[in-house]
Amino acid sequence: MHTVVDMDPNLHAPLAADAHDSTPAWARVIGVFDLETTGIDVTTDRIVTAHVGLLDASGAVILSRDWIADPGIDIPESAAAIHGVTTADARAVGSPAGDVVEQIVDVLRSLLDAGIPVVAYNAAYDFSLLAHEAHRHGVSPLRDPAPVIDPLIIDKTYDRYRRGKRTLAAVAEHYAVGLDDAHHASADAVAAGRLAQALAERFAPLLPPRLEELHTRQIAWARAQAASLTEYFIRIGRLDPDERLDGGWPVR
Repeated sequence: MHTVVDMDPNLHAPLAADAHDSTPAWARVIGVFDLETTGIDVTTDRIVTAHVGLLDASGAVILSRDWIADPGIDIPESAAAIHGVTTADARAVGSPAGDVVEQIVDVLRSLLDAGIPVVAYNAAYDFSLLAHEAHRHGVSPLRDPAPVIDPLIIDKTYDRYRRGKRTLAAVAEHYAVGLDDAHHASADAVAAGRLAQALAERFAPLLPPRLEELHTRQIAWARAQAASLTEYFIRIGRLDPDERLDGGWPVR
């Protein structure tokens, strides 16, 4: 279980002295966010563990907060095998799910309202599941969360034809970003943040320098990527011709 540090929503971390001048300014202080859950359906599955943190320009963790929730339903063995939290664990040490959801939403809202970008790998999954959990527990959800940065969307945009998997572990390895304890919310969140910083440095001449423009472009990129994948799935028979993948981002 990871150390819990109170998150100061008014924090404005100083820029590191050795930050690369060419790197977009948004990469110098970033929030990070990840969920581990009972499954992959954003509408019905539940939060089990969560992490929200802040990284400085060097990728060092400067603030962090972790949660374990009792989701109120059994955690499938297949999910527990991935993130390591069983139903018994969650019931023994987890906080009520509604309390956890409210706290996660409050911390994320504080970061976003302060203009601090929040990085989440495959953000549409985490933010969509959080939105459904908020509705389930009577918590006011994040409305059009922004600014959000999704390394998966950015990597697929600027290195579209690279072969191989696009899992967090595979993409982190490609960009020489360390990832220990994969599928633990804190490890995945921090790795995603450092990956976003690596992408910012690698593609600095191509990336929008302003957060607002980057966020808007990711909406379009996500839609285009979903359309392209839909065409491919129809071609190989994985989808019917009238089916479409949802390209909504960062909440679908």
